[in-house]
Amino acid sequence: MSDFFSQSTKQDWGVDELVIRLRHLRVQSLETRHRRDKPPKLPSRKELQKILDGLGAVLFPNRLGLPDLNDEGIDYFVGHTLDTLLRELYKQIRRELQFIAVEDAYQQAVTITREFAKRLPEVRTLLDSDIQAAYEGDPAARSSDEVLVCYPGITAITHHRLAHILHQLGAPLVARIISEIAHSATGIDIHPGAQIGESFFIDHGTGVVIGETAVIGKHVRVYQAVTLGAKRFQKDEDGILVKGNARHPIVEDDVVIYAGATILGRITIGRGTTVGGNVWLTYSVPPGSNITQAHVRSEMFQDGGGI
Repeated sequence: MSDFFSQSTKQDWGVDELVIRLRHLRVQSLETRHRRDKPPKLPSRKELQKILDGLGAVLFPNRLGLPDLNDEGIDYFVGHTLDTLLRELYKQIRRELQFIAVEDAYQQAVTITREFAKRLPEVRTLLDSDIQAAYEGDPAARSSDEVLVCYPGITAITHHRLAHILHQLGAPLVARIISEIAHSATGIDIHPGAQIGESFFIDHGTGVVIGETAVIGKHVRVYQAVTLGAKRFQKDEDGILVKGNARHPIVEDDVVIYAGATILGRITIGRGTTVGGNVWLTYSVPPGSNITQAHVRSEMFQDGGGI
């Protein structure tokens, strides 16, 4: 073993030259982005993952909190954990604001964190409705507790409901990192800007994509591989993509969208509509519609009949 290391240290890997070239590219990149100084730190995905785990325990301490919690200790656990988490979240929000050079980033980060904390009871209420919708909508679900701890759709919508608040309050980068943590864990991609009503159920979930300006009503159910996307991307006179314009579908209350359906553009899916599997839809449909693929014709031929 010692012979191996003694021989390997004699090898010339060209490290000195690589360091110089990488430094040149790094400086060039900063100049391209009009940053000649060292850029501020970005929010930490690793720290945000810890914060999300802690927020789950705060919202559902009996199921996701410490295993030995009793009734007397729950409030202390929630309070102590929440105080620690909000301090850490404040740091991540402050990093984002400093990165984009917001004036008085410290005070704005405090304000955003306080407003976020005030809305946590609202998040718990919405998540209760999502869990109940999943339990009622899936015959395989044996309890709401099973839904909470097992269903990827609940993980994704939990992250989204937290991220959406931060997106609204002025921390879109922190919000986007939170949504991408859920995307990595579940295969469900929900932009934090999407507006989603109560009792939302994603069944199975893998491959679901919900775009930034999508608006989803109450009691909506979607299955795996559903896309609520943009039909086209507008460009300005310089050929640069226009950001933030409304380009994703509006899905009204009580809609069911089955597996593999693709719905594109700023169209409206009317209340109570059912969209069948693998449908490609680019136009609005009225309430109570039933959208399916064209029927496949299947015939049996014998002894050369039909040829």
